[in-house]
Amino acid sequence: MSMIKIGVIGGTGYTGVELLRLLVRHPHAEVCLIGSRSQAGTAVADLFPSLRGFYELNFSTPSTKELAECDLVFSATPNGIAMTHARELVANGVKLIDLAADFRFKSKPLWEQWYGMEHACPELLESAVYGLPEVNRDLIRDAQIVANPGCYPTATTLGFLPLVEAGLVDTKDLIADAKSGVTGAGRGASVNNLYSEVADSFKAYGASGHRHLPEIKANLNAMTASEVGLTFVPHLTPMLRGIHSTLYANLLDADVSIEHIHERFLARYDNELFVDVMSIGSHPETRSVKGVNVCRIAVHKAADSGKVVVLSVIDNLVKGAAGQAIQNMNIMFGLSEDTALNDASLLP
Repeated sequence: MSMIKIGVIGGTGYTGVELLRLLVRHPHAEVCLIGSRSQAGTAVADLFPSLRGFYELNFSTPSTKELAECDLVFSATPNGIAMTHARELVANGVKLIDLAADFRFKSKPLWEQWYGMEHACPELLESAVYGLPEVNRDLIRDAQIVANPGCYPTATTLGFLPLVEAGLVDTKDLIADAKSGVTGAGRGASVNNLYSEVADSFKAYGASGHRHLPEIKANLNAMTASEVGLTFVPHLTPMLRGIHSTLYANLLDADVSIEHIHERFLARYDNELFVDVMSIGSHPETRSVKGVNVCRIAVHKAADSGKVVVLSVIDNLVKGAAGQAIQNMNIMFGLSEDTALNDASLLP
């Protein structure tokens, strides 16, 4: 097939540079422009020496005309930016994958409630497809706008999904205790993210309500007839990459065996390239998914409690962002989903 002409908006953030790293080895992708207002005119390889020899482009402030010449645009910008480009891209037949949150909700009031700004193109919310391939693969194929899921929602949704779909648990009392590395907060300067602030420490945040809570609830509500009750508490850990979601649910039948639960997970993800269900008794580590587009899951049954515990780990920059975006691109263009995404993880 011919090369896919790619534009990347927001190429200087962690997800942007991760996109560039992964796209280097994509045989059908040609990155034509890399946008950054703050670094316009700077050579990509000068800002990111890790990309020397792979990109000869400079960062630029792309015009609507330049973006319209792409086949696909990745928007790796903060919330509120992709929606300002979306109308023009759609009108010109360009596909858009937004790695921020602009198109993750169908409801304009809900989006504005959680993100605190007016949505610039609410008429496009309904046609945008939530880009979790394990759930929406068929819709992603024909989508023009794909809303790439958040990192916490990816790990948490994939961990709960088999339990909720199979009707094994009480969906009115789900708990997600999730931890993230500091790159999840982005590359912008912030006192709270300084090394001396996060090293040798550990804290929760957003305990009374986090933006990813309604996103996760919407995912789970789509799998069951009743409204899901979810407690979601994120935590910041002193590591660079990784999401670890520890998920708790009450079994409707306390006598269900761990073997039966495990079999449901194996059956649900049997044909999924990027979900690895580990053997009974396993405890996945975030380092086991470092740099790769994999969600690694283990299931446990808590002793004498009637509770199931799911451990779900991803790399927040890959399966939680750039890798999943490329997985979605591959689906949209009829390519094998693992194109440019079949590496082994980094260790140590």
